[in-house]
Amino acid sequence: MKVVVIGAGPSGLVACKSLLEAASEDFPFDPVVLEQEADIGGTFRFRSYQNATLVSSKQLTSFSDFRLPFDHPDHLTLEEYVEYLREYCKKFDITDRIRLETKVVNVSRDPAGGHIVSYVSKAPSGEWEVTPRTINASYVALCTGLHVIPAIPAVPGIEHVLNAENHVESGVTPAAFHSVEYKSRAQLVGRRVMILGTGETGMDLAYEAAKAGAKEAVLCSRSGQVDLFPHALNDFEIFGFKFNSKKSSVPIDSLITNLAETAYVHPWVASTHIRWFVSDFVIKRLMWFLTGTQAGCNQWVGELEPERLGRAYVFLNKSHKAMPYINRPYKSRPAILEYMSRYIDPPEDMPPHTDFTVDLAPFPTHFLPNGRAVFPSSKRKDAIRIQKRDVRPDLVIYATGYRQEFSFLDKDGGYPTPGDADVRNVVRTGDESIAFIGFVRPGVGAIPPISEMQTFFWISLLKGQVKTPLPPPHYHLLVKDTARIKYGVDHSAYMSTLAKDIGAAPGLWELWWECGTHVLVCYCFGAAFTTFYRLLGPYRSSLAPQICKTELWDTVTRRGLLGNFIMGLIPMVFYLAVNGLALGLELLLTLGGLVRL
Repeated sequence: MKVVVIGAGPSGLVACKSLLEAASEDFPFDPVVLEQEADIGGTFRFRSYQNATLVSSKQLTSFSDFRLPFDHPDHLTLEEYVEYLREYCKKFDITDRIRLETKVVNVSRDPAGGHIVSYVSKAPSGEWEVTPRTINASYVALCTGLHVIPAIPAVPGIEHVLNAENHVESGVTPAAFHSVEYKSRAQLVGRRVMILGTGETGMDLAYEAAKAGAKEAVLCSRSGQVDLFPHALNDFEIFGFKFNSKKSSVPIDSLITNLAETAYVHPWVASTHIRWFVSDFVIKRLMWFLTGTQAGCNQWVGELEPERLGRAYVFLNKSHKAMPYINRPYKSRPAILEYMSRYIDPPEDMPPHTDFTVDLAPFPTHFLPNGRAVFPSSKRKDAIRIQKRDVRPDLVIYATGYRQEFSFLDKDGGYPTPGDADVRNVVRTGDESIAFIGFVRPGVGAIPPISEMQTFFWISLLKGQVKTPLPPPHYHLLVKDTARIKYGVDHSAYMSTLAKDIGAAPGLWELWWECGTHVLVCYCFGAAFTTFYRLLGPYRSSLAPQICKTELWDTVTRRGLLGNFIMGLIPMVFYLAVNGLALGLELLLTLGGLVRL
């Protein structure tokens, strides 16, 4: 069964490897990976920039059975991650299945069944072949990624920014480009920089501008920033005691515990999302105590409107390094509260000169003929402040994300898009031979481990091993119909749902009997790591128990006794009680004939 995997980023690589391991006499999967670039790595290789690091931890991002060294830092540079992917290919012998510089130009339905994949390769001259070649495939896995084609919104008057006559005094050549073209701080030195977009890339660029010695940096957001948190829980001082040891820092994406919040959740509790709203309430109060703000960790400006502020609605922004520069005009907190608790700006993130500020602003409505930005009137603190400024950037960077296009899918083939994938965001009902792997975005988490679980789900679906009917999907982030991004999911809820669908979510008694107390406690207190779903079930791995007892257990012990009591035991007891009440009510209604089990 030939399987064409399109894309050699982490999603494509884990799909190829998983298909190979799942091959059997009845399902002889024979995957080949087609990649149009000259190397593997996808976005992490070809849309990276100087000083970029993963904001997701190695514990979560690493694949379930191929881990990084235990003593390696929690967060990798992009170069280190691409090297990890290369070693992954070598370890599982998939390098020879990857065809680089091979571009898919068309995927059409094969009248005999399956798909005809047409592709061209790059000749030694560097030109693409004119005449396509074809592969007859039983299945196609689309792994081209969310971050490929730049999305560049129209801003009226941008041509005035690019008019060199408006920048004669500065002596620089004006420019405007998408963040995909940003590579190093040299592009920012001495510039008046305007960054459109306050996602993780936008925040990174604001920090880079400050460190590069830009003359000015203005960071523009459409409707406020998403919740800001450092990627590791650290750098706090409480009553004079400092908690800023890098060795004991806890990656933020490993804090959500499993038992009763992710695993073993009653359907009624899952459908109400009570877990999200309760954790939002607690986290906001904790952030206020620790840093003085509820919008994010030490975030004094740019907060979202109240109805969008919380775990249920947004993607957590874990690029936090620019906040010391952004906070300056706004931070104000009584000395007594600052003594009780405060966030410590890491020394390496502090401004190189004391007067530099990154100004937050709304998106400009347009630019005047003289190159000056015009901003909309608003009650936002940053909007009021920026109205007093004469902002005339000589460099505009669009950190405005990406859009998805699948022009190679034959228009007459009736092919779905990721938005049509109604079966766990992986396939469309009745069209299981083409899958979308890696096309959801977690609120807090990482795409590579999700891609691994999606591949397991797809394989189980093809083999007829998925439990049906599927329960309702209670893992999507809550967004308005007008929202630009509608493929957001809660990482842990989504992972747990896929695991239950394929019979990989372990029962507590069975887990204790098979793997022992150590692994059981780690599973209950740990986050939704993919390795947990390989302890038992159809994708069981002999490596999983040892990974749990070492690397994943370390994420639990780092929290300390107090941390595990506050962030582990208390939530577990509370959510167990909530789930118990829901179960008890269901049983009573069932006995009364009002509900059928």
